[in-house]
Amino acid sequence: MDELELLKQHWQQEKQDLPKLSYKDIQQMIWKKSTSVVRWILIISLIELVLPHLIYLLPSAQSGFDIYTQLGISNWLFGFNAIYYLVALYFIYLFYKRYKEISVLDDSQKLMNNILKTRKTVKYYVIFSLSAALIVVLLVMGGIYTTPNLMELFPRDLEADGLTLVQYKQVLLLAVGIGGFAILSLMGIIYFLLYGFLIRKLRRNHQELRRIEV
Repeated sequence: MDELELLKQHWQQEKQDLPKLSYKDIQQMIWKKSTSVVRWILIISLIELVLPHLIYLLPSAQSGFDIYTQLGISNWLFGFNAIYYLVALYFIYLFYKRYKEISVLDDSQKLMNNILKTRKTVKYYVIFSLSAALIVVLLVMGGIYTTPNLMELFPRDLEADGLTLVQYKQVLLLAVGIGGFAILSLMGIIYFLLYGFLIRKLRRNHQELRRIEV
């Protein structure tokens, strides 16, 4: 018993030596962590918007984009891209707005509400990005299905392969569908790992705020 009492006294002495954090200190720590997370969400979304355009600088990429014109979907893609960039910029504006709001908040309840809003915004942004990629795949498949000069775009010896033109078109549609599904799956995994990691951080911050509010 003497040894146990000595251990308890030693533990209590160590506990007294630990720095005591006030409610305000903990709130400030969570505020800083949340601000950092939202800042990264904003940076990543900007990179995601700008990075694909670097492909246009590659000379070899221009011939690939000409296929859209030959498939007769260039006008559709132009209109879709205009809508896409407007919506994407709106989401980036929302991320920036959330970041600015969190950076000046001093009320825990408002901070919790802003964290919840940010999590929902990221969720909708991921759904929007994946839906946009799916629409592009469907447009390409529609172009392949309706184009009259398919053999000029994708020449092949159908007799040697034992395929009719209809069967060849079906093979191309299947290939584009499988390729599109693979790309969407890869995007989904990247979004899940990247944005999911940031969202989990925000969720932990929100839970911590709720705990100290009790």
